[in-house]
Amino acid sequence: MPEYATNPRVNFDYEILETIEAGIVLEGHEVKAIKTGKASIKGSYVKILNNEPFLIGATISPYQPVNTPQNYDPQRYRKLLLSKKEISRLLGLSQSQGLTIVPLKFYDKKSKIKLLVGVAKGKKKYDKRETIKKKDVARAKQRGLEN
Repeated sequence: MPEYATNPRVNFDYEILETIEAGIVLEGHEVKAIKTGKASIKGSYVKILNNEPFLIGATISPYQPVNTPQNYDPQRYRKLLLSKKEISRLLGLSQSQGLTIVPLKFYDKKSKIKLLVGVAKGKKKYDKRETIKKKDVARAKQRGLEN
């Protein structure tokens, strides 16, 4: 499964509790743009509006700027394809427990573009410091092994 775009800060800012695979409604030129690496989900999130999940804040740059439709918006809301059961579950988790729904990565599965969505809990500042500390220790160990 080739990965086309990942959300690099999500593991630092959030604690991922569970993941769900979702389809996404795209136009033809957007699929080509994603497959050539012109997509970014940094800073984006998933919001449920009228019992339909939407990806908000993701940027998909034009595949060929000259041939792109005149009214194309790179940051438009993109509908996610989930079952009613999954939508109601996500809605319940986000409203009752105050959890956030964040996109983790775009990837290919059986020639279809999929979006891995995570149900996440925001980390506190001291949790983030702890994460940085662990990374620094691991980096120091790696340097020690190399020398």
